[in-house]
Amino acid sequence: MDAIDWSNLSFGYMKTDYNVRSHYRDGKWSDPELETSEHINLHMAATSLHYGQEAFEGLKAFRGKDGKVRIFRMRENALRLQSSCHGIMMAELPVELFEEMVLLAVKKNARFVPPYESGAALYIRPLLIGTSAQVGVKPAKEYTFLIFVTPVGPYFKEGFKPTPMVIMREYDRAAPLGTGTFKVGGNYAASLRSGEKAHEMGYSAVLYLDAREKKYIDECGPANFFGIRDNTYITPKSESILPSITNKSLMQLAEEMGMKVERRPILEDELATFEEAGACGTAAVISPILRIDDLSENKSYHFSKNGEAGPVSKKLYEKLRAIQYGDEPDKYGWVTVLE
Repeated sequence: MDAIDWSNLSFGYMKTDYNVRSHYRDGKWSDPELETSEHINLHMAATSLHYGQEAFEGLKAFRGKDGKVRIFRMRENALRLQSSCHGIMMAELPVELFEEMVLLAVKKNARFVPPYESGAALYIRPLLIGTSAQVGVKPAKEYTFLIFVTPVGPYFKEGFKPTPMVIMREYDRAAPLGTGTFKVGGNYAASLRSGEKAHEMGYSAVLYLDAREKKYIDECGPANFFGIRDNTYITPKSESILPSITNKSLMQLAEEMGMKVERRPILEDELATFEEAGACGTAAVISPILRIDDLSENKSYHFSKNGEAGPVSKKLYEKLRAIQYGDEPDKYGWVTVLE
């Protein structure tokens, strides 16, 4: 452990001591099992491999100034996983089992929770996969749910610094009435080609437009989008957007700060009116946007004059982080403190 440079961790995988697993067979989930192996013994005809019956979540644990470990909004992740299960016809995992397994995974790997003020956190990855051996296209009868954890640094290497993003009209992340509102691997596979192309061109992420009309803002690569204008927090409403727990939290904080909150369709042209813009999600909390380039329309929307995050984004970021680390009281019941 002494060899770990906590302040310079990437957003990558590091082996920890244990993962936790439960299996669904004959209509019921097994008791949680601790496992040290990093591998899954999977039948070659498993539905997860052939028909995409796979869903996952992402949440974090933080070590506070008091040394205590805090997990942020795990019940919301449990509920969102249930929504994903419903969306692609997987056996739904009980909320209580999800929470029990998250607590067990964090406690058994507590030595990997980075120190306070290192800028790092313990990333928690729950994964649910169909394991039945099938050839016909139908839901699995058996499933495996597992949770592994790994210490991570910032998702964007720049940290809380504005970065440029890009609109690529030739790519869609998810179809209307498709799986965009569920946290399933297929949505991320669909974003890989455009995402890599954007990185090669110097952008941190792709801002997707709606797939039907190419007029409205959808998701922001691996995160939700928001804009700030006239003391108003504005975020897209769409049938293709994954409901971000971070975005939900920021909307509540914005209201408490006296801001108006709007969740509605946002026309691309409206980007020109925003004073600030950002991408928000578990991995980055808030990643401020420097500018957005619409390549095929030869347009650019600028949100940072001095290369720094705007005052509202900064205030929201610091407020949410303070709650996650226990520096401010958690009056919302968002945080679970490990004893």
